[in-house]
Amino acid sequence: MTSYVSSLAIDAQDPKALARFWCEVLNYRIDDEEEGFVSTTPTEGQGPRLDFLQVPEGKTVKNRLHLDIRALDSNQDAEVARVESLGAYRVDVGQTSKDSWVVLADPEGNEFCILSDPQE
Repeated sequence: MTSYVSSLAIDAQDPKALARFWCEVLNYRIDDEEEGFVSTTPTEGQGPRLDFLQVPEGKTVKNRLHLDIRALDSNQDAEVARVESLGAYRVDVGQTSKDSWVVLADPEGNEFCILSDPQE
């Protein structure tokens, strides 16, 4: 017997706003919305649900788990620029200039990486 990732739960102070950000980044859609809870799924293809749950406290330390994303139809630089235009910002978590990924944070400070194209 095996398991699969059904959903990833993300704490948020503003679940609706954070869900909208990630929907734009990943081409997801909001499936369910209740007080303090928003659930999203991919518009096309497969992927885990992203569930955003309201919590009273803000983020205080580096994430122990983060998303690594890769552009489907552009290069890394273009994807970084697009995601920054949606509200992400660059963060320093100790990466070096030789690393093949760019570390960003979403509007609530959750770190994630944009990976380079495997062909680069």
